[in-house]
Amino acid sequence: MFNDKLKKGVVGRKTTFKVLKNNLSKNDKTLWFHCASLGEYEQGLPVFTKLRNHYKNHKIILSFLSPSGYEIRKNTPIADIVIYLPLDTKTNAKRFLDLVNPELTIFIKYDIWPNFLIELKRRQLRAILISAVFRKNQIYFKAYGNRFKEALFAFEYIFTQNEASKTRLQTINYQAVSVSGDTRFDRVYNQLDIDNKLNFIEEFKNNQICVVAGSTWPEGESLFINFINSEASKNVKFIIAPHDIKSERVKNLQEKINSKTTLFSDKNRENLSDCQVFIIDTVGILSKIYSYADIAYIGGAMGHTGLHNTLEAAVFGVPIIIGNNHEKFPEAKAMIDNGGMFSVSTKNDFTSILNKLISNSDFRLKCGSKNVEYIKENRGAVIQILDYLRI
Repeated sequence: MFNDKLKKGVVGRKTTFKVLKNNLSKNDKTLWFHCASLGEYEQGLPVFTKLRNHYKNHKIILSFLSPSGYEIRKNTPIADIVIYLPLDTKTNAKRFLDLVNPELTIFIKYDIWPNFLIELKRRQLRAILISAVFRKNQIYFKAYGNRFKEALFAFEYIFTQNEASKTRLQTINYQAVSVSGDTRFDRVYNQLDIDNKLNFIEEFKNNQICVVAGSTWPEGESLFINFINSEASKNVKFIIAPHDIKSERVKNLQEKINSKTTLFSDKNRENLSDCQVFIIDTVGILSKIYSYADIAYIGGAMGHTGLHNTLEAAVFGVPIIIGNNHEKFPEAKAMIDNGGMFSVSTKNDFTSILNKLISNSDFRLKCGSKNVEYIKENRGAVIQILDYLRI
């Protein structure tokens, strides 16, 4: 209870059954979408949106495990009811499904809860898993993992991101599986069809080269601060969107930067074109900000917190720099192999590639074009899933 994030989840879960009881009746037809957090929500969104449009007379229940997903998307228009998933107990699963009774359930990637899934199967309710990824060291493939293995077999069909995941499922004799790819490619490509204009970013950029650092952590920010505070950063603009936007954390970041810096929360008090660094102390606009990037740095892989979404920047034809801890992210390996992404482990590595991307426009544009081509080539997961559902 001393951790704010965990506390929100604990408190929020206490209200779940009350919210469901107050907003559902026995006659309601429902769909249930479950996501671990914000990343899985974004992954499932293109499928959720299509189902929302198709099942107009159904109520859609969207559940999250993590406060970081719930708090940001609790007012999403794709759902009628947004809740925290109750703890995975047999009693909670029965109580939850007594209230929800979903016609179709969709889980995303690998947030798999045995009691809920086994109870769904016992009631002969449909459930599918999309954009799934499996690794050989997971419990489903262990001799002692029978309960979790049983949960997998509660899904009538599983769509995996890659062939290796499909093969691993087949080692435990799960055959209702196909490789659809990652729905995130469809999700980010749709970003090109919307209006990404942000007037205050245009004013700040002022037609100069702009480096956008998205979802940053202290390990990566130290590289940036070192570069920004050097002579090499002259005539380059920097936008930093920290993963943690608590005021104390943002203030600490700002104090380390010698150049003129402003915050999103102060943007109306500044002549933005005079600032060199813009810190985004809000959420929900990073995907649009990437449309203004000439170069992107994506956080999470300099430490061990997990690489954040690189596809959001890649779709705008932007070359990308990341840290070196990206083994669990196949899209990173693919873009590195293609020559559109660069993995660094030291300040010298970071400075070297950033200087090259800044100074060599032909190289920069060529690298960026490889990333957007990679996105285009990997679309199509959503169509396969909807074909299966016959929508």
